[in-house]
Amino acid sequence: MSFTHLHLHTEYSLLDGECRIARLPRAVLDAGQSAVAITDHGNLYGVIDFYRACKKAGVKPIIGCEMYVAPKSRTDKNFSKIMYHHLVLLCKNEEGYKNLMRLNTDAFINGFYMKPRTDTEMLRRHSKGLIALSACLSGSIPSAILADDTAGAERLAKELKDIFGEDFYLELQRHGIEEQTKVNNALIALSRKLSIPLVATNDVHYLSKEDADTQRLLMCIQMGKTVADDDVGFSTNEFYLKSAEEMEALFADCPQAIANTGVIAEKCNVDFEFGTMHLPKYTVPTGYTAFQYLEKLCMDGFKAYIKAGIIKGDTDKYIERLSTELSIISSMGFVDYYLIVWDFVRYAKTKGIPVGPGRGSGVSSLAAYFLGITGVDPIVNELLFERFLNPERVSMPDFDIDFCDERRGEVIDYVSRKYGEDHVAQIINFGTLACRQAVRDVGRVLGMPYARVDEVAKLIPRSIGIGVEEALATGKELRERYKIDSNVKTLIDYARAMEGRPRNTSQHASGVVVADKPLTEYLPLASSTGSVVTQFPMNTVADLGLLKIDFLGLRFLTVIDKTCRQVAKRVDGFSAETIPFDDAATYKMLGEGQGVGLFQLESEGMCALLTRLAPRCLDDITVAISLYRPGPAKFIDSYLANRKEPEKIVYGSPELEEVLKSTYGCMIYQEQVMRICVLVAGYSYGRADMVRRAMAKKKPEEMAKERASFVSGASAKGMDRSKAEELFDSIAGFASYAFNKSHAAAYAVLAYRTAYLKCHYPREYMAALLNSVLGMGGKMRLYRQECQRMGFDILPPHVNKSEVLFSVEDEGLRFGLAGIKNVGKAFAEKLVSARINGGDFKDFEDYLIRIQGGNSSRMTESMIRCGALDCFGKARSVLVGALDSSGDKLYHIRNAAAAGQIGLFESIGDDSAAVSLDYPKLAEYDRRTMLEDEKSLTGLYLTGHPLAEYAAAAKEMGAIDSVSLTERYKNGTLKEGQSVSMLGMITVKTQKPTKNGGIMAFCGFEDMLGETELVVFPKTLEQYAPLLTEGTVLTVNGELSVREAYEDESEDEIKLILKSAVLAGEKPDDLYIKVIHSNEKALDRAMQEINRHSGTGRVRVYYQQTGKLYSPKGVGCDPNPALLGALRRIMGEENIALKKRSD
Repeated sequence: MSFTHLHLHTEYSLLDGECRIARLPRAVLDAGQSAVAITDHGNLYGVIDFYRACKKAGVKPIIGCEMYVAPKSRTDKNFSKIMYHHLVLLCKNEEGYKNLMRLNTDAFINGFYMKPRTDTEMLRRHSKGLIALSACLSGSIPSAILADDTAGAERLAKELKDIFGEDFYLELQRHGIEEQTKVNNALIALSRKLSIPLVATNDVHYLSKEDADTQRLLMCIQMGKTVADDDVGFSTNEFYLKSAEEMEALFADCPQAIANTGVIAEKCNVDFEFGTMHLPKYTVPTGYTAFQYLEKLCMDGFKAYIKAGIIKGDTDKYIERLSTELSIISSMGFVDYYLIVWDFVRYAKTKGIPVGPGRGSGVSSLAAYFLGITGVDPIVNELLFERFLNPERVSMPDFDIDFCDERRGEVIDYVSRKYGEDHVAQIINFGTLACRQAVRDVGRVLGMPYARVDEVAKLIPRSIGIGVEEALATGKELRERYKIDSNVKTLIDYARAMEGRPRNTSQHASGVVVADKPLTEYLPLASSTGSVVTQFPMNTVADLGLLKIDFLGLRFLTVIDKTCRQVAKRVDGFSAETIPFDDAATYKMLGEGQGVGLFQLESEGMCALLTRLAPRCLDDITVAISLYRPGPAKFIDSYLANRKEPEKIVYGSPELEEVLKSTYGCMIYQEQVMRICVLVAGYSYGRADMVRRAMAKKKPEEMAKERASFVSGASAKGMDRSKAEELFDSIAGFASYAFNKSHAAAYAVLAYRTAYLKCHYPREYMAALLNSVLGMGGKMRLYRQECQRMGFDILPPHVNKSEVLFSVEDEGLRFGLAGIKNVGKAFAEKLVSARINGGDFKDFEDYLIRIQGGNSSRMTESMIRCGALDCFGKARSVLVGALDSSGDKLYHIRNAAAAGQIGLFESIGDDSAAVSLDYPKLAEYDRRTMLEDEKSLTGLYLTGHPLAEYAAAAKEMGAIDSVSLTERYKNGTLKEGQSVSMLGMITVKTQKPTKNGGIMAFCGFEDMLGETELVVFPKTLEQYAPLLTEGTVLTVNGELSVREAYEDESEDEIKLILKSAVLAGEKPDDLYIKVIHSNEKALDRAMQEINRHSGTGRVRVYYQQTGKLYSPKGVGCDPNPALLGALRRIMGEENIALKKRSD
């Protein structure tokens, strides 16, 4: 074998390697080579993708890693100038790969300090099957040479030769760097002296010489720098995938070093096995096979449902369906899988850990329903098992299980204990650069003005998964800008090179893998936020035959459980399972759009849909959940019209009527697509599921093949060919929007339960709901507003009335002590315990004596400032002053507590008289300070709101609040770049210089429900600077701007680019438009322009011909210079005027 690259970094050398795995094999072949190695920095993240890509292209993959080696012990975490050196390791065989996995796993879990590090001890222990190269200038031997430590270099070389024997090579590199000449000369001398072979490599970070700039941009993104910084990137552009001829010319003086690359490539032979299952075996009771035990458990559950009256009438169909499912489960080898899932779900339930009714396609399994894994009857809900397990397409099943978010970890711990900690891990997730974010990152790195980059980014559609190519193909304005503006072209071209690259790692929110052997037999592990995670992502884990389960934490399960526990204290036997699904009052509440605080139903758009839908049964909620999504939302009107007049529905055939009657002629569910394929074209359900998948992927070749097959099958069953073609096209057009009914049906159950509890036990429910969002200011404010709408409020924290968490009182919900910043749950629990055991706190002295000890002063000050100690009858300022001076007088109490003479939180009876505090004579804090203290410490203004007096004005002007702003953006009602008006208060203001020497500002802008950031560009800041001061209440008009979240982030960041501002209460001038005969046709264009500059200014239209003046309903404007200029161009200079508003 001729020259082979043995030192190469892919995109999985995060934001350092530019080589795209997808492009790498072709580049290798074009360079005249037949093998290549992957040696990413310190990880094995990309080895499976690399292996598959190479194999597909006919290139031999060599698996390796450029490891970080600690100079002493990997467990030495004391900082020093040199914390690690580089060492390239390549796998000769399966034993070598397993040793590399063990080394790399240990480096993350035991050796991580800045980087995942191994050490000499570990290398000795796991060297078999590995080839070692001395690495780049950062290797230990080159570093010693550069430090003129010849003896040290020789010692290190001997040590590595001792460890790896004939499989240790001294690595020569020539990138035009001066230090490499010195290092190479010394390495050649060492080679001769110690008989260690040489090998020539290029430290490949990008595929072609032209990609050097892209590599530098990557590193700038990684380091938060710009291209103007001199200390980023390599000193030459020689770090590319060179041809064999280039490498031979570079090392003409060392031909053996080139030849040895081929020798090494020949030695390296590692293959991966895909599709073989490695499920752990579930230990069944004596006398049973695994299948027999599964069958018994299913029948036990079936009989229990019959006995409880849950399953009634004809039971034969259940027996028949169960028999079919068990047969498929057994034939596909998933009996143990079902038993494993049943076991940990059973464990959770026996420990009182709430478990959801299921999610995803697993809900379609009757066996899972009988086992208690799911809680929805798939026969009643017409769910198809093949949607979950398809016997015609063998793949790992995937049960997604929801648990109470507070106790999810207990279930994972149970699984770890049962199967062994080294058999269980959570799964890694890679955050990637999406298209729009790539544009923004590249723009920052290139030093382009924010406004200009933002303008370009907004031209890219926000569709999930859209790339630069698709954006250019579908976006006319972006395409034109790309063609005529060289700066935009540069920006887009670099963004194209960046998009989709992994930029960081995180822990998958729910994925857990379980294996029959220690996981390092199958894959490498890493550490993330204290947990052990796989180095391969979810799909790769499944492809390797490992059991992947989603353990999801669901907040609303906790809310339901805690509400039911409170209700059960006064209603015997009450639980989530006893909630009836036919409660008229609950459906009436939903039909009134009162969905705030309900699972899946609380968004503004969903509430509007529920009002139109007026649900009457659980299936209506299932429909609402399925329809209220970006794609199928366009079918809402036709669904509602058909529901209103079902007699007008035309189905086209009896088969279609059978499938679509329940959804009034509309195709809503994936299961309907499958059933049509079965009934119309004669498919099996397994084949129908494969057609559904093909339709969802929209691959033209597959679709053409499936279309012909469908039409042929339908024709054979008597359908006219043209009608069959039309039907297939109709199904195909809808299939990508169709929703998984299994998922929707299960979530409808949870949604209904939250609705029932809110309807009948509103205080208990809202208390549990608020407890679930402690510290989430926006949610707390929204739910507080909902409490007020229902006729009760949140009462301030009270040292003698508050519980640890929110609690129910006759007057409303009492704020819990643990929700106070700096107090914490532990202190709150001890405080409540002291009150229970020793009675109410009589006064401030009694409180101080009984809680004195530990670090309580800060906690106490927080209690004072939020109003929790107002019951002592003294001003908050006075109590804070007394607290500051109480230290000496309480010194003996602390000493007594420390000596064990007095217990912390213990009542001391009347001894409080011994501690007489000096209360300073201080005026109470001003009203604004008190309110700000309450908000900063509890997340809420509890005794008032600084914007309360402006609430009516905000409603009158149609100002949008921060919650609605976010919601309407999410549901598509508001688009990026659209103008909106808000009323609120400036809470904070920061300024920073721009690249052009100007000053821009960022302001926190708070309304009644939350806060939005205002972005103020230099010209706008000059105009409105006097108004943009903390505490000023303003009416602002701005343009919606969105920073797209990275793939691993949950929310986009929504901001408002300020266009104009006036003091709240001041009304903007009226805009007058005069319509004359010559400009009448231009009025529509003028109104479109006004809609782009919406605001609170009134619009008055005067028709000269009739002499009539009118104000268009629902139209308001921001009469800014840009709007006025546009209107004057459209309607004529003399026909546009502003007049002071008189009312």
